[in-house]
Amino acid sequence: MNDMMRGIFPVLQSPFGEDDALDIESLRSQVDFCVERGSHGLVFPVLASEFQFLTDAERRAGVEAVVDANGGRVPVVAGVAGTSTAVAVGYAKHAAGAGADAVIALPPYVSTASQDEVVDYFRAIATAAERPVFVQNNPPGVPPASVARLIREIENVDYVKEEAPPSAHNISDILENVQGANVGVFGGASGRWMLSELERGASGFMPAAFTVEVYVGIWDAWQGGDSQKARDLFDRLMPLINLTGLLGISAYKELLVRRGVFPTARMRQPGATRLDQVDLREIDEVLARLEPLLQS
Repeated sequence: MNDMMRGIFPVLQSPFGEDDALDIESLRSQVDFCVERGSHGLVFPVLASEFQFLTDAERRAGVEAVVDANGGRVPVVAGVAGTSTAVAVGYAKHAAGAGADAVIALPPYVSTASQDEVVDYFRAIATAAERPVFVQNNPPGVPPASVARLIREIENVDYVKEEAPPSAHNISDILENVQGANVGVFGGASGRWMLSELERGASGFMPAAFTVEVYVGIWDAWQGGDSQKARDLFDRLMPLINLTGLLGISAYKELLVRRGVFPTARMRQPGATRLDQVDLREIDEVLARLEPLLQS
């Protein structure tokens, strides 16, 4: 590949209305919010999108809406993870037909697959999608050598979203294992180890969408050779990363409400954290300190 995907690819959250239905219009608004603030790509639906709590019809409709709202402005990476190869292949074919530029998948996530089964799973996804494939290596994850095997053995498996701890070390190990290959390794986990991962050769990041312009600012500063500015911006963002890491996707959505993207922070995930008044005040405090960095 001559034109590797790089940069900040925010993961879109799934907005739900008061009737608990997927709110397609708010999903489309989130696309505009991210692209207008400089995102280099878009990702939907994956773990931070609550993909496992969407119906099959919602997953397909959501991908179609994101591709349509984006209108070719930036690459769209469609989540196609499935409980089995057959399920994932169905999503991969749909994503390709909908116009996604790439696909991303966890390994089978209900039953634990053998290493050979994981290879067969990703080979089937790559064949069905006929476009670049990201391997999402989520905790507890598989060893870097196993990720490298997927890249070496399967055509179109050209990218990794590495977020199994220690992710920065894993990025180094993966790149060491695939020397000579044209591969992009992205960081996840809300960019918590973004600077260390950049030092080790990360090609991009897939954080949540609520402060996408700050992540873009960090990326641009680093790529422009101003590592001190990148660190200063990162230090200002870190309290929010820590807070959302504690509270989870409920906080992601509350922040999108505060920023005028979602009308409601409704969750569908069973057992999701219910934000109380102390949480909401803490979000107010942290967000206020970031306000000078945020676009209106």
